Amino acid sequence: MNRKILLTIGLAAILSACSSSPSGSTAPAEKPAPKPTDTETGRVILQRLYTTSRGWAPDTQPINIQSQNYKNAGGNPNAPLGHDGKSAVWRGLFGSRARQLMKTYMWSGLTGPDAPTLGISPGSEDSFSPNNTSTAPFDLVYLKIDSDQALETAQKHGGAALLKKDPDLPVNFMLNWEPRRQLLLWHVNYGKNSNEPDLSVVVNATTNEFVRVEK
Repeated sequence: MNRKILLTIGLAAILSACSSSPSGSTAPAEKPAPKPTDTETGRVILQRLYTTSRGWAPDTQPINIQSQNYKNAGGNPNAPLGHDGKSAVWRGLFGSRARQLMKTYMWSGLTGPDAPTLGISPGSEDSFSPNNTSTAPFDLVYLKIDSDQALETAQKHGGAALLKKDPDLPVNFMLNWEPRRQLLLWHVNYGKNSNEPDLSVVVNATTNEFVRVEK
């Protein structure tokens, strides 16, 4: 009797082993596809950053916004170069007269191993004087022209020829107020170094008129 029981148990174990999947045969779970890089124009992002900055100070005003376009940004080989007037990284600076402080906010849509955090990230605070010409704030009502429109104007004043010569040349954008002329201006900067661009075309951010070329 005991022998029959043992044989029955053994047979059941063999059948169970045969019906189960072999060890390691289960297909590994597929990794989710990496999120593609998101890009936006400067005016769109400035509106978003401005709304966020109002939580820091209700009287906040924009001082400037600038893009960061460069090849392999954040370890992403497909990082944009700004040739469509957009960027995956924008950094805005805002000032509060009441608090006498200014604060940076960054938006990132860039993906990659070393890319900044996606979305809006607050930065550091610094002292602020609205009478300082280098940090003069402006009203959003003056901003009628977006960065992609400013690029179209800049292309007609040396930009197109430069990109034809070097298709991998990054294009960056900076928006700020010029107190002396009371103008809101887009600076369309062609080159790998935004501080020392190969060509900088200045465009009126209210009318889209060409203002000057800076080198």
